[in-house]
Amino acid sequence: MWEKEKVLITVKTYPNLSNAYEELVCTAGIREDGSWIRLYPIPYRHMDYDRQFKKYQWIEVLTKKRTEDMRPESYEPRCDTFQVGEFIGTQNNWRERKRHVLRQVHTDLANLIDEAHNHRLSLAVFKPAQFLDFKAKPVSEDKRAKYQRKMKKIMSQREQLKLMDDEPKQIKLVDQPDYNFYYTIKDGGGKRRTMQIEDWEIQALYRNCLSSNDPNREEKEQAVAKVCQKYWDDHALTKDLHLFVGTTLEFHMRKVSNPFTIIGTFYPGKEAQSDLF
Repeated sequence: MWEKEKVLITVKTYPNLSNAYEELVCTAGIREDGSWIRLYPIPYRHMDYDRQFKKYQWIEVLTKKRTEDMRPESYEPRCDTFQVGEFIGTQNNWRERKRHVLRQVHTDLANLIDEAHNHRLSLAVFKPAQFLDFKAKPVSEDKRAKYQRKMKKIMSQREQLKLMDDEPKQIKLVDQPDYNFYYTIKDGGGKRRTMQIEDWEIQALYRNCLSSNDPNREEKEQAVAKVCQKYWDDHALTKDLHLFVGTTLEFHMRKVSNPFTIIGTFYPGKEAQSDLF
């Protein structure tokens, strides 16, 4: 049932708390033939250091199709078999990354949604016709309370495992995000859409922009302004920005009007079309 896959990692979403694994990261990438694959579950920060991978790094791992997940790209990895390989850098304006990532670029989100509703795909590279806005919204109090309940349950489980001398690798649990970030775009069909960005990279940028470990409201707003400067003034206005989009399992199964979120960004510099490959 297990088969070896070679994957160029392009997506790592912000970790979610999990009762079974403490933290899980949804990871996706592109095979050598250009097809997409989603690897889940991955308790990334609990893995041995030599098995932890970066974005745009080739990995090899044993996988099998996730029978409980109807999305065609979803596979379960055997995390003890990860082998980390070559890292692809940004030389020549991301030329080697483009060779793998930009093989199939979608411009009509309505068509992608139709494909997802018919269970034909759940991951893609999407190029909006226009970027209209970038915004940050504070995480709601309800979501904060839910997160705290999960964290308390995980810490209680840790205490129980200590009593049984079966304590897992200890890590500081990932912080609850202060803000969610969104792009508003117009797609190739002329429809305006606002989509949440769930990439690990944007939350890491926000955390790195904070000026203290216990930031006040002003410090948080200053950090948001720096994220906005990067994702709007730089990425959206000056770069050849593409979006990695993926469906969540819940929204995919329910066939909501738009099951896709932004799970990563791809932002080489602009250049003539003839210079892409």
